[in-house]
Order: sequence, then structure tokens, then C-alpha cells
Amino acid sequence: MSITHPVLKHPIEGSPGPEAQFAYFGMGCFWGAERLFWRVPGVWTTSVGYMGGNTEKPSYEEVCTGLTGHAEVVRVVYEPGKVDYDDLLKVFWENHDPTQGMRQGNDIGTQYRSVVYTTTPEQQAAAEASKEAFEPVVRGAGLGPITTAILPAGPYWLAEDYHQQYLHHNPNGYCNHGPNGLSCPVGVVKAQTEVEPPRAR
Repeated sequence: MSITHPVLKHPIEGSPGPEAQFAYFGMGCFWGAERLFWRVPGVWTTSVGYMGGNTEKPSYEEVCTGLTGHAEVVRVVYEPGKVDYDDLLKVFWENHDPTQGMRQGNDIGTQYRSVVYTTTPEQQAAAEASKEAFEPVVRGAGLGPITTAILPAGPYWLAEDYHQQYLHHNPNGYCNHGPNGLSCPVGVVKAQTEVEPPRAR
């Protein structure tokens, strides 16, 4: 039985209908990445898992060896009429360091690489265009070249239950995601990145 997303209240393996689209982002540890995206208005559900490797149904322990080739990714199910793919790309680019290669901050290993997995030709074109637009911003900040890979999506293997919506269940848990101080010139919305929800007036 599919888990119900505790924040978005939809099955993490479901979709709102045939109009729904799927997006996959790898940007380091998937705990913090997932929270960024479930806060974006128009996102229907999120989950975390593994993609881009050479084995089927990998476990977290196997992925952590670096031998399976998988990346930790967040799957975002969204409704195009409510949020644009460009808006998701903006959240991706602005909330991690896309220049670090096979690591993200303290998290070192191939599973933490920066990668966008696309599901349609339109996503592929938009992701490549956003990378091209962001490159001069990154270089202007004195950082190295972007190492993010943009690839067609392959099989997605759902991660273990205890990884799903981890920072909802463990609000003070480990997270190395937050604004990188750079503005990607695509999209129109940003995820709320504060840990605490807005206070009631």
C-alpha cells in the first residue's frame, strides 16, 4: 500500500491524472531536496529514491557504496497548469552548489552528484536552457563550471520508507540545502526554505 504524503496528503506513488508530469532532481542528500519541492505551490506529491545506476531495486546501503552508480533523487509529481517546470528548475539551481561534481558539501560520493533526469523532450530542452542561462551567473560569482548532468530519466527505484518525507518526521534532522545566494533567470516562484512554518497572525 502506498504511503500518503504527510504534508501534501496524496499518495507518494500516485498522480492526479493523465495531465500530471514527473520531474527528477539529484542535488545531494535527498532529505533536504524533497522538502524544498513539497513546499512549491502546485506540486502534487513528492518522494525520494534512486536513479541512474546499473542494478535493480538497490538498497540505501548498496547505493552508499558508490558501486551501483545510482544518484539520490527526489521525484516531483506536478500539475503543469499549476506550476511550470521552469519554476522547479529554479528551485533546483538556487538551492545547492551545482559545481561540486561527485559531492554536495559534506556529503561525498557519486550518489550525491548534481543531476536532472528528464521525462519529455520539452523538459530536456528547458533543463539545458536553464543550465546555459545559469552558467554566467555561477561564473560571475567566482565559482567553477557547472558539473550538473542533464539526462533522460531511467528506472526510478523508491527509497526505503524511513527516507520518505524524512524532514517532516524529523524536523531537526540533517539538511544541507538552502539558498546558494545566486538567482537563476528562469521561473517565477521559489520554494519556502525556512525550517519553521509561518507563524499565525
